[in-house]
Amino acid sequence: MDKTVASEHVRRVWDAEILPSLSDLVAIPALSPSFDKQWAEHGHLDAAVAHVRGWLEARDLPGASVDVVTLPERTPVLLLDVPASGDAEGTVLLYGHLDKQPPVGGWGEGLGPWTPVLRDGRLYGRGAADDGYAGYAATAAIEAVRAAGGAHARCVVLLETGEESGSPDLPAYLEHLAERLGDVSLVVCLDSGGNDYERLWLTTSLRGQVGADVTVRVLRAGQHSGLASGIVPSSFRILRALLDRLEDSGTGRVLINEMHVEVPPERLDEVRAAVEAAPGAVRDAFPLVEGMRPVSDDEVELALNNSWRPTLSIIGASGMPEPADAGNVLRPFTTLSINFRLPPTADSHAALEAVRKALTVDVPYGAQVEIDQAEGTDGWNAPTLAPWLREALDGASEQIFGSPWRAVGLGGSIPFMGLLAEKYPNAQFVITGALGSDSNAHVPDEWLHVEHATRVTTAVAHVLDAHARSGS
Repeated sequence: MDKTVASEHVRRVWDAEILPSLSDLVAIPALSPSFDKQWAEHGHLDAAVAHVRGWLEARDLPGASVDVVTLPERTPVLLLDVPASGDAEGTVLLYGHLDKQPPVGGWGEGLGPWTPVLRDGRLYGRGAADDGYAGYAATAAIEAVRAAGGAHARCVVLLETGEESGSPDLPAYLEHLAERLGDVSLVVCLDSGGNDYERLWLTTSLRGQVGADVTVRVLRAGQHSGLASGIVPSSFRILRALLDRLEDSGTGRVLINEMHVEVPPERLDEVRAAVEAAPGAVRDAFPLVEGMRPVSDDEVELALNNSWRPTLSIIGASGMPEPADAGNVLRPFTTLSINFRLPPTADSHAALEAVRKALTVDVPYGAQVEIDQAEGTDGWNAPTLAPWLREALDGASEQIFGSPWRAVGLGGSIPFMGLLAEKYPNAQFVITGALGSDSNAHVPDEWLHVEHATRVTTAVAHVLDAHARSGS
């Protein structure tokens, strides 16, 4: 494959054809089903699928087919099926998603979740980086291989619409499409990123998660706080005591044994190499308030905390009025939404049961504890890299970025990867992408680093060509 031709093709397609269509995709408020219970009636997910489908159908890919697959009562899946060029065997599955997180909070001046803005090499808007660009990039990479005289195996681009809700429909789709997908020997996922924009980053692990809404109820109705306090314990105080069974509030260490695992030696080596390659990237990744510092001065420890150790976050609350509306009332209940991130190899089912037991046994004062919306998802730990893939990554990162690639453990979750690892145990995985720690995924002012996305696209083209030549 002529690497120069491939790079030029990708850049031309990004500038002239991807950015305009991706901008239009950003403008569609295609909220994931967890954030839009009436998604089917509102039609935004269908609109996003139709928009990208139209773009895919206009591509010059002889023999390719574009289909929308919809199972009853499930979110749609968009498939692009491109036959192999030449005699390459196996199937490459290239994954992305079209559903989005909610707007969340106030956006910067001139910006908005559904208002695409291209400014200083950044495309702003919800879903630009996470990860509306993925289907475009995957397709451009396939085109680049062909334009540059390379080879690729059969490629199936699968774009789902429920990832931000935990991909609840994907197991059914994988079963439904099993015969059609065939023997998948390489999985490419563009829903990830790395610690900087100076090299190619390969995600080698993903954390799992356990979440639930926990309610402590002490009264049938609220009471005057002056008359009831000191007699009736506060639901918030009881909930604090229960949280102390889950986490050491002084250190943040999670106290549930089922959530801890040994860090594999090769992953520890990768963490150290990643920190050395991008010093300060982990420590300085987030907009801390003045005077605030991270939980450790050791960046290796910070990276391990974020990739191979469990953490607890309180992501929502109810039963509490806004301060301006708060009266002198001893409230009848407090609800907190708790979310644990789990190490990649932890058993989420065992972890969830341990949490349930910790919260419901010997509750102070006999208060009622209700646990709702409880769910768990396992993480993922990558298989050992095949020699051909390591060589391809080495060459791609050096030629395209001018720096060696590095591995990173992602603190988030991509449920699809665990599903695919179970279904295709012999497949190789390339989980990468254009996200950086400052890309603002899930929060206001989300943005896509267009130049980095362009280079990642070219790197995927290198990998596709290497895969075809490897005979995998």
